[in-house]
Amino acid sequence: MSVESEMLVERRQVRQRLTLWRMLAVGLGIFVLFVMVGRGGEGGSLHEDHIARVNISGMILDDRKQQKLLKDLKESDKVKAVILRINSPGGTTAGGEALYLRIRQLVEKKPVVAVFGTVAASAAYMAGIGADHIVTRGSSITGSVGVIIQWPDVSGLLDKLGVTMQELKSGKLKATPSPLIKTEKANLGPMKEMVSDTFKWFIGLVVERRKIKLEEVPGLTQGRVYTGRQAVKYGLADEIGGEDEALKWLQSEKKLDEDLPVILREKNKELLFNPLGAMVHNLAVNLGLEQLAALLNAPAGLSSQEHGMGLMSIWRLPLRH
Repeated sequence: MSVESEMLVERRQVRQRLTLWRMLAVGLGIFVLFVMVGRGGEGGSLHEDHIARVNISGMILDDRKQQKLLKDLKESDKVKAVILRINSPGGTTAGGEALYLRIRQLVEKKPVVAVFGTVAASAAYMAGIGADHIVTRGSSITGSVGVIIQWPDVSGLLDKLGVTMQELKSGKLKATPSPLIKTEKANLGPMKEMVSDTFKWFIGLVVERRKIKLEEVPGLTQGRVYTGRQAVKYGLADEIGGEDEALKWLQSEKKLDEDLPVILREKNKELLFNPLGAMVHNLAVNLGLEQLAALLNAPAGLSSQEHGMGLMSIWRLPLRH
């Protein structure tokens, strides 16, 4: 065999060996990713007994994926308890109602503790009272029990521009109120009744779940907010603290093992390159790259329906006049 032929054979063998090593490396990488997917962000496996941590943050909407997560936790034999980390000013009243009901269903099977962060108001407080126990920071903002519906009135601006809106409708209450036509006070009665009806339901939940008397909690029926310390004083929360106190309560009151790991559980997201995207996301969480994980899970934005007008249970700082 010529020298040139021997060199060709040797090169072919080298390429074959490189291909084999590359395949082994890819296989090992995929194996590691699958292992990481099955593990929580702080160690521990989803396939062993654990306490699930669920974050409830941002605008509360009628979130089917979040509701499915809570249902899955209820049905999992490996989940022995759930800690709800709540940090939200609230959101839609219907979204808070759906979340509250799902939490109540979860409580039927597992002990649940709510831990309030910077703010847990309105629909977020509604979710919190669904738990067995509420832990709050002393300076957390909570309460704001109430319902609101808002709409802009640009009819005055249209008058200045010389624009007149015309409409034909089947009844005087159809599509009322409208931002384009000034609403007559006489036509606001049904809207007030709707707000009042929903508020009575909300405040009734608070009385039932927290075992309080309305007259003993100043400002509760007026939508007042409270610090965590005030909330504990008036019976709106149970104790001051954070996740450590939540764990102590689970161990002392529900007799949970002190060695149970706490594992972050997240709702399924529509990630790029699924299922590879899901594996990369979980790997980022395990490596402590929370910003990358958040970027991978960034929502495409709220739908037009979620931006639409509706009954809201939300707290926000008032605008300066």
